[in-house]
Amino acid sequence: MTTLISVIVATYNRPDALGACLRALSVQTDRNFEVIVADDGSEEETGALVAAWSRKAAVPIKHAWHPDRGFRLAEIRNRAIRISSGAYCVFLDGDCIPRPDFVAAHRRLMEKGWFVTGNRVLLSQTLTERILRDALEPEHWGFWTWVGCRVRGEVNRLSPLFGMAFGRFRKRQPRRWTGARGSNMAFWRSDLDAIDGFDAAFTGWGREDSDIFIRMIRNGVRRKDGRFATAVLHLWHPEADRSMLSDNERRLAELRSGKRVRAQVGLSDLVEEIERNKPQFLHAQPAVS
Repeated sequence: MTTLISVIVATYNRPDALGACLRALSVQTDRNFEVIVADDGSEEETGALVAAWSRKAAVPIKHAWHPDRGFRLAEIRNRAIRISSGAYCVFLDGDCIPRPDFVAAHRRLMEKGWFVTGNRVLLSQTLTERILRDALEPEHWGFWTWVGCRVRGEVNRLSPLFGMAFGRFRKRQPRRWTGARGSNMAFWRSDLDAIDGFDAAFTGWGREDSDIFIRMIRNGVRRKDGRFATAVLHLWHPEADRSMLSDNERRLAELRSGKRVRAQVGLSDLVEEIERNKPQFLHAQPAVS
């Protein structure tokens, strides 16, 4: 049986971008996946959007949510993992638009003992506004359209959009945790369970992804390069509040100085809470194909 993939999409009060992301996920060439929206406390408009997509999408869509108490990305990702059904979890930010072969590309790269990190193309504020205002579908744009965007300075680069096999070179830096982007990454669920998921001790923007890369590698899981295969289109947004970055840098330094593998506040801390309050965290039931 083909492995079910859980695509976990992180969002916070950005229904316009999330709508574009869900639209692109609805037309994937690989249909053996589910979507879990990991909602870090958005207002009702996001819940309504997810519910609408769950009714019309050809794949199951679920909605993990908790109250807004500041930036808690690691925690909401753990909540999404808890209600996921897939043996393999792909993490995507809700302001990123995947191209039609995104899930298929991650499936080709999945391999026991390895996690995958992908890359992205950054879109300008002007292009982002035009895409969202006019309901454009850049996931279907061809080569020359992107060349025009690059000439006009609307994207930062084109190279991630070119598919390349790379073969064994994808494994050339198996223990490197730097330079990876949390907006596009994938892990086996069993590997997430082994390290107790993301560390919810990280609050505020920054370094929660570095933390999980280090703990994965420390636990014997190696990094595979997903560039030139899984690239996504990253919509512009204002810079996040970085007031907690120094605290998170300190947490990361403490992790690096020791040998700890499991999260300080991880998946296991949510078991009793989610079972007790399941309706609160599972708003949208799987859609019927």
